Amino acid sequence: MYKIIIVDDHSIFRKSVSLLLAKEKIAEVIADASNGKEFLDLLDKFTPDLVLMDISMPVMDGVEATKNALIKNPDLNILALSSFGEEIFYYKMVEAGVKGFLLKDADVYELQQAISVVAEGGSWFSSELLKKVITKIVKTKKVEHDLTERELEIVKHICSGLTNEQIADNLNLSYDTIRWHRSNILSKTGCSNTASLVMYAIKNKFVDI
Repeated sequence: MYKIIIVDDHSIFRKSVSLLLAKEKIAEVIADASNGKEFLDLLDKFTPDLVLMDISMPVMDGVEATKNALIKNPDLNILALSSFGEEIFYYKMVEAGVKGFLLKDADVYELQQAISVVAEGGSWFSSELLKKVITKIVKTKKVEHDLTERELEIVKHICSGLTNEQIADNLNLSYDTIRWHRSNILSKTGCSNTASLVMYAIKNKFVDI
């Protein structure tokens, strides 16, 4: 099972999710924290496969916690836990380095899917949240880009949450080729990471949601 750290300022929520994950044999919660500062201290003792990170917390919020955590461990997989009404923080969390968003009231199936995808290095976005975020974006003309057909194809696979290995298998290409394409795509779009690329692609109608 995946080893997880839960970061949320509500004790009952942390305990409930921990019990659910154990009962469904989805993951093992190896530690939990009530704020970002406590979480950063835990990283000196634990190396999780994934972190479930709340956004709004006292002492240190999810944005700052994510930034500092990735300085300590750049390979950390962080999935943001979100409530409706927190859209103002989404781009900040993406820029900080999270690999996706999951609604706190998501069902067990989506929770399991999100954990599996992000723990393996992919990205996960609740479709309900994405639609809410995208509808708040000021409508603009589609941007001009110089992505090739192959790169657009890869973008669509990335937006589906596939890892480099899975994309390579689907397209019958080598892992290194996919890594090279992904690097080019980020450079051409000006995106800093996969999560920001997903939002960029949806905003500019490279993919539909």
